[in-house]
Amino acid sequence: MFEAFGISTLVVAVGEIGDKTQLLALLLACRFRKPVPILLGILAATIANHAVAGFFGAWIRGQFTPDTLRWLVGVTFLAIAAWALVPDKLEDEAPKPVGRYGVFLLTFVAFFLAEIGDKTQLATVALAARFDSLLAVVCGTTLGMMIADAPAVLLAERLTQKLSFKLIRYLAAGLFAALGIAALLSTAF
Repeated sequence: MFEAFGISTLVVAVGEIGDKTQLLALLLACRFRKPVPILLGILAATIANHAVAGFFGAWIRGQFTPDTLRWLVGVTFLAIAAWALVPDKLEDEAPKPVGRYGVFLLTFVAFFLAEIGDKTQLATVALAARFDSLLAVVCGTTLGMMIADAPAVLLAERLTQKLSFKLIRYLAAGLFAALGIAALLSTAF
């Protein structure tokens, strides 16, 4: 059980560095400047997503051919890159409130969907297949995700005074476009 927890934590913490969901954490933190609901949304989404990955991992892997999955991921990244280039009306204003559960719910949904087919979700599937303790795997992968994403959220909160959201939007679009192109050109998916 401890081996499953430790390996799961390490694999996901390292695998999440520079991942699209870490970039999403940074974007949400810069946009809304509310680290607590963002961190709670990431935590809840990761628990839900990685639990699904553990229970249904074999089913998920069998649904798409690697080539089909590569195209779906590549096109999705390119679409997200294009979306990130669309200027936000609120860039020059302070963020408007999104309701009591708004930032939390937005983060939860965005992270849950972004993790579908992601390398950390696939790692969770593989780890759940390798180890008998589903609870240890899901707790470990969730902790690994938080180890990688919490600093992005907390640093973004401090940097929002020095960085413009417009610059972050362009950087994010470039990174998502690079990920999309890399996925489309990859032969090992």
